[in-house]
Amino acid sequence: MRFLVKLHPEITIKSKDVRKRFIRLLESNIRLILGQNHIPCAIQNQWDKILVNIKSDAARFGERAEYLLARIPGIDQCLVVQESEYTDMDDIYQQVKAVWQHQLKGKTFAVRVKRKGDQPFSSTEVAAYVGGGINQFCETGGVKLKHPDVTISLEIDRNKLILVERKFKGLGGMPLPSQEDVLSLMSGGFDSGVASYQMIRRGAKTHFCFFNLGGREHEIGVREVSHYLWKNYSPSHRVKFIAVDFEPIVADILQNVENGYMGVVLKRMMLRAASIVADNLQINGLVTGECLGQVSSQTLSNLYVIDQATSKLVVRPLICSDKSDIIDVARKIGTEDFAKSMPEYCGVISIKPNVRAPLDKVLEEETKCDLSLIDKVVADANVEDIKNLGEKSEQQIVAVESSNQLAPGDVLLDIRAPAERDHNPLQIEHCSMAHIPFYKLSSEYSELDQTKTYYLYCDRGVMSKMQALVLKERGFDNVKVYRP
Repeated sequence: MRFLVKLHPEITIKSKDVRKRFIRLLESNIRLILGQNHIPCAIQNQWDKILVNIKSDAARFGERAEYLLARIPGIDQCLVVQESEYTDMDDIYQQVKAVWQHQLKGKTFAVRVKRKGDQPFSSTEVAAYVGGGINQFCETGGVKLKHPDVTISLEIDRNKLILVERKFKGLGGMPLPSQEDVLSLMSGGFDSGVASYQMIRRGAKTHFCFFNLGGREHEIGVREVSHYLWKNYSPSHRVKFIAVDFEPIVADILQNVENGYMGVVLKRMMLRAASIVADNLQINGLVTGECLGQVSSQTLSNLYVIDQATSKLVVRPLICSDKSDIIDVARKIGTEDFAKSMPEYCGVISIKPNVRAPLDKVLEEETKCDLSLIDKVVADANVEDIKNLGEKSEQQIVAVESSNQLAPGDVLLDIRAPAERDHNPLQIEHCSMAHIPFYKLSSEYSELDQTKTYYLYCDRGVMSKMQALVLKERGFDNVKVYRP
């Protein structure tokens, strides 16, 4: 199988040197990600596109490559193609007919041609010749240039005929890491996940920082969604996950700060702490999922006051987005189910929040707080390579038993999302299996037959370990992890 990778249009309008650098980054990322997934391939940079040739006839390699290419920043679209040589227009027609004649019965169609080189014919002439021949000698619903049932796409590149079988969209954006690193403040909800995705898509290597306001289950959930975003949209580059225990800060605010200013003070404390974390990682940009007017701390006045707590650039990709649009993006990128099932822990909720908190009053309230706590909680923060989240969580909290074998009576519980499960079904003979997606596991696990032992399964074992930790903490001892 061959893919023609089309560059995001913004890359093509860069200066020659910048364009070369971006294309090299994209080529390197494609090579690295396909290599990580053991997909045999040859990759060729052709300036205006990148040719990816899968060196195997096994369908699973092509399907997996298609899945991965659709999630690499910098790719506008991918064409699944057949490439061959041709002699003249009639030879082009015969090759197109051989591929498409059985797919056009009763359907309207149009032929689209792109051409590069000094051929003795134009793109329009090829389209007319091929379309006329197919219409005359094949059973079709006729030519229809606007909104046809089927579009036959060809590219003629000098002496090569590139026949497009189908197309699929990529992420667009810029290749990683064409921009500088950023630190995203993750809560695990809709907003922070989408904001992080937007930064990754724009070519910024995005690290994740979580401020735990009380609740280990919440941290496990944020670990899951952060790992998911990295694994699906930026696995070509290592990033950090930083967990900061913010309970001492919360307790200090609750005890000392006037109620109406609690939310703004908390956000300023988070920015102070995030700035120290960013300094340690040599990062200049902080990312939040804040959206103008969504809650009381996100008015223009309060955002201005909050930003005075740091000299770092605070980037808010969602600042003018509607909540419904944010949820739509979360659904598209696969974080909606994480967000819907994310436990909420926030003890700092003002009864009558001030939507226009004066800076001098906020500074006065902060004098009542112990600012040295920020340095302490950051110094005690847990900094991890995001790739190792599952293993580190297991070591820190409780041992979860793993096995590649099941005893009679045990149940294999596939916790992958339905789309992922359907894409790569798990087939094990002589095994009792059940399916509960991870985002329903916490609510539905207690309804299972608790006399049995359940082995959780996901593709790489990270999510299954994290979910097992949640269930263990809830008192379920009959849960283990299946690792084939």
